[in-house]
Amino acid sequence: MKKILIPFLCVLCIGVVLYYIDPITNKIVDKVNEKQPLVILPSNEFTKKNSYQYVAISEDYTPYSYQDILNIYYSVINNGWDQFTFYCPSEYADCLKDIEAISGDELILTHLNNYIHPFNSFTNVRTSIKESGETTIKIFYLYSEEEKATINHKVNEIMKEVLTNDMEAYDQIKAIHDYIINNANYDVERNEGISTKYQSHIAYGPLFQGYATCNGYTDLMAIFLSKMGYDNYKIATTPDEISYSSTGHIWNAVKFEGQWLHIDLTWDDPVSSDGKDYLFHTYFLVTNEEMQEADQGDTVIEEHNFNKLYYLEFNE
Repeated sequence: MKKILIPFLCVLCIGVVLYYIDPITNKIVDKVNEKQPLVILPSNEFTKKNSYQYVAISEDYTPYSYQDILNIYYSVINNGWDQFTFYCPSEYADCLKDIEAISGDELILTHLNNYIHPFNSFTNVRTSIKESGETTIKIFYLYSEEEKATINHKVNEIMKEVLTNDMEAYDQIKAIHDYIINNANYDVERNEGISTKYQSHIAYGPLFQGYATCNGYTDLMAIFLSKMGYDNYKIATTPDEISYSSTGHIWNAVKFEGQWLHIDLTWDDPVSSDGKDYLFHTYFLVTNEEMQEADQGDTVIEEHNFNKLYYLEFNE
């Protein structure tokens, strides 16, 4: 009798386990996740308080949609955190697939990075994903702590020197625009892929070395705009949107008197054939329509053909 009963009971137990394998697995995953509470650290001083139509600040770091995941990435980077771990809930079936889609798309991450204060912007984001739904984001930031402190100190000095309380808001922004252009030249060598001694791709270059690429101009202007209290972000066009460029282009967007407008210091500080320095205001606080009109000259400019799916404020 025992010889029959024992195998029967073994088969019965295996059958029960197989029948309940999914709920048991889910319970185990949930228990594992419960043992690892989210670690929410304080944000740093350069964290932006603004949400946008494309991406918003997360109130809850448990995602239930693709947009939630995008918001988590924005919030983690925006807060200046070096690393953050979150978990997919069992009811979000496509969670891991959506994380892989976002973390593996450099275009999405590039546009996402443009909403961050320059001092919290990154050079690289690495994501590790476990089958349990545990996801860890590791951020490698562009600016060192020393660079941030040095730039921040100089920016404060310039604002005291250039701006006065009796200046209109328009004139204050214009004064900063002009100061940057008058104290920097475009770094042609870096743009052409030639080795350069200048840190022209970040705000340090135009501020201390007198050379900038579009990234350097835009970062420095964004730092000033944020310190002056203006909501702003950067807009980028990628090589796919510009037929003759391999690098793309980037410039500033700022909310001024209730309207989102463009500022492009790169094109207001052109490289001239006669070697002279020029200062223009062609792309200073302009609307979409005004920018497009300015682009229609003897040579049609494609650099401003940005994808409005990423910068939805300019669809209004």
